Amino acid sequence: MQNVTMENVSIGEIKVGQGCRPLLIAGPCVLESETLAMEIATRLVSIASELSIPFIFKASFDKANRTSGASFRGLGIHAGLEILHRISQKLSVPVTTDIHLPEQAAPAAQVCDLLQIPAFLARQTDLLVAAAETGKPLNVKKGQFMAPNDMQYVVEKVRAAGSGGILLCERGTFFGYGRLVNDMQSIPIMQSLGAPVIFDATHSVQQPSGAGGKTGGNRAMVEPLARAAAAVGANGFFFETHPRPDESPSDGPNMIPLDKFANCLRGVVKIWETAKDLNTTCE
Repeated sequence: MQNVTMENVSIGEIKVGQGCRPLLIAGPCVLESETLAMEIATRLVSIASELSIPFIFKASFDKANRTSGASFRGLGIHAGLEILHRISQKLSVPVTTDIHLPEQAAPAAQVCDLLQIPAFLARQTDLLVAAAETGKPLNVKKGQFMAPNDMQYVVEKVRAAGSGGILLCERGTFFGYGRLVNDMQSIPIMQSLGAPVIFDATHSVQQPSGAGGKTGGNRAMVEPLARAAAAVGANGFFFETHPRPDESPSDGPNMIPLDKFANCLRGVVKIWETAKDLNTTCE
């Protein structure tokens, strides 16, 4: 490992990294309606406040990487960003969304405090550069096909193009067909590249293309994996949640029901708090 000193990242007033409380990035997978998004965001603001952790609301305006072309993709960039803006203003909460094309970076940056790069696109130089050039911090998900050490080149691309800062996100690695596994070594390895690391608990339990033309998953494993990441010392956690996940048009099998999310997160944060003073490198 390179053992580069971690560069803490500022997202508005939020600080992420060494010595900081863990960041929560959470919300529904895809925007369905403003009413539903506001309901979820309001509850998550309350949960994060209770646990004294910083929170960024996440929802996608477009799911461009759906398994089937017939699947619901979202409300589109204009309607989606308008909803995110209103949520941010009404609840005084930072927001994020994922972008898939370089030309989406600038308009998304006008609304979002953090830009997210999907795992499938982690090596797309033009997208990374366009996002970094907005000056906003990025959350780049490690490709399911990439070794954690290889994310050093992602970090280099982003830092060469902008100074907003970068978070790296662990979300599982392909293990044969239709299955992901998590190597918890990825967290300290990517931290050694000098970037805070977010653990994506819900996408880590995906079963890609495993449900007949759509992605399956196993939400029962979300909390155990998040607890493991907390023990290792992740700098933050990414979850998708929904009041009725089985009715969600995207990633329902992976999502935690909204009414169960608080208890899940309490356990994860408690483990993080217990382990935070123990997470030092032994060499």
